[in-house]
Amino acid sequence: QVQLVESGGGLVQAGGSLRLSCAASGLTASSYTMGWFRQAPGKEREFVATIRWIGTNTYYADSVKGRFTISRDNAENTVDLHMNSLKPEDTAVYFCASDDIRYSSTWPPKLASEYGYWGQGTQVTVSS
Repeated sequence: QVQLVESGGGLVQAGGSLRLSCAASGLTASSYTMGWFRQAPGKEREFVATIRWIGTNTYYADSVKGRFTISRDNAENTVDLHMNSLKPEDTAVYFCASDDIRYSSTWPPKLASEYGYWGQGTQVTVSS
């Protein structure tokens, strides 16, 4: 059973940085893809970034491209989201997600429905 636990959220001023971490367990295949999503109050959950568990493929939402970086540590079984130049509109609950999504012409998976495993979420608040 895949389990995901996020950490690292908090309150930061606009222009600041935060690093979110997702500790993963139960990943039984190298074809897993890890993703970060976020959900602001009253809004739908939206895609932020994704990375393959094996390989170098990453993909970002346009709204975070150039500011956020997704990375993984296979030895530690963690996936991090490094967030720089934070804006008030980045305020949301951030979720780590995963599923066995093989690399194909349809990669990257950007829909929440493509991921079957989710963490509990961590709050990020950016003050202006």
